[in-house]
Amino acid sequence: MAKRNVNVVLRQDVSSLGLSGDVVKVRPGFARNFLLPRGMAVIASRANVKQIEHEKQLALQRLEQMRAKAQEDAKRFDGLELHVAKQVADPAEGKLFGSVSIGDVMEALKVKGFEDVDKKQVILPEDTIKTTGSYEILIRLMAGVDVPVKLEVKTAA
Repeated sequence: MAKRNVNVVLRQDVSSLGLSGDVVKVRPGFARNFLLPRGMAVIASRANVKQIEHEKQLALQRLEQMRAKAQEDAKRFDGLELHVAKQVADPAEGKLFGSVSIGDVMEALKVKGFEDVDKKQVILPEDTIKTTGSYEILIRLMAGVDVPVKLEVKTAA
């Protein structure tokens, strides 16, 4: 019995097969029992391939519009400097009680008028901030659009 493969067009990214819009060959059972019922793929016909290509073009246009808007929003953050005041355990070394958290950064952003930034967009340095000083954090507006922001950690009065 010959095992014939069928061509399908992926409607979404499938880790073991390919990206959305790709035409791939799979076993008929895999297509019939897994990909097609879950809406992950459609049988590759000329109409389906053409429709997927059109959807891909629309998605690329939307992505470019979102990227342009994110780059425009990034200009709002130019020259932004955040200040966080924390209690100090050792004034000579500038060691803090605890560390600076994303919550502290979010509070500083709200004070500056950036309520629309989500805490998932704030990227702190690899190592935790446990001393006073100046640090650079990133605010990720979208994939590929990161904005550096200066964070100044000072002793609380």
